[in-house]
Amino acid sequence: MTRRKALSLTVYAPPLVGQDGRTLAIVRGMEKALPGLRLEWEVGNGVRPIALPRRDAWLAERTQDGRFPLLCNGDERYPVTVNGRGRPGLLSPGSQSLSEVHAELPLDEPVLAAAAALLEGVAEGACSFWGHASPYGYGSEVAPQFRRSSHGQECSPRGLPMINLPEKLPAPEIPWFLGWLNHWSAAAARAIGFPDPTRDAELLSRARRTASGGWVVQLTDAPLDLDKPAHLDTLKRTYERFPEIGGRAAP
Repeated sequence: MTRRKALSLTVYAPPLVGQDGRTLAIVRGMEKALPGLRLEWEVGNGVRPIALPRRDAWLAERTQDGRFPLLCNGDERYPVTVNGRGRPGLLSPGSQSLSEVHAELPLDEPVLAAAAALLEGVAEGACSFWGHASPYGYGSEVAPQFRRSSHGQECSPRGLPMINLPEKLPAPEIPWFLGWLNHWSAAAARAIGFPDPTRDAELLSRARRTASGGWVVQLTDAPLDLDKPAHLDTLKRTYERFPEIGGRAAP
């Protein structure tokens, strides 16, 4: 897969545990969102995908300590993957341990059409606090925004606001940053004050409500490209609207 043509999804959820039904819900959520997708292979150590004839039972047995192993669709020409790993409380908001669930898919028309449903499926399956879906490599745009010193600069090189490191945030439901597609659980939406019908009409026109009362909010029609002035302006406006994201609101 050409990395710059991939879509990455990440959600942050309460820790996964052994026999945790959420792992299967995550996988089935992806399969439901993208017609024809079957995640029934394990990615081994440097070998070809290994078929899992009893995938559901195998996944339940292998989920532990906040993580689950790397699954794929078995197609090396069109690879789709998903896995989970633990994040220690020392590096997490409110000192609460988390699970990070990651998925990666080719960034083509079928995936673009299903992107919101894919993020919703992963996020709802994991019972996540928040998450995002963005083009692969978007993390390199976010990294310069993290404030690592009280004496640092006020804006990133792109002119975006500085945000606090995750471990500096008081609670796990506060989103760390904005992506192209954003999942905000009901708790996260309350924490940032979304939606306000008078202020969020544009965002609501590209938003969908989830079954659990959360939201999937899309910032731009096409995946975020910060070399496009219109996309960068949208991102700046959205950060200005939600100062709670990244812990920037005054206490």
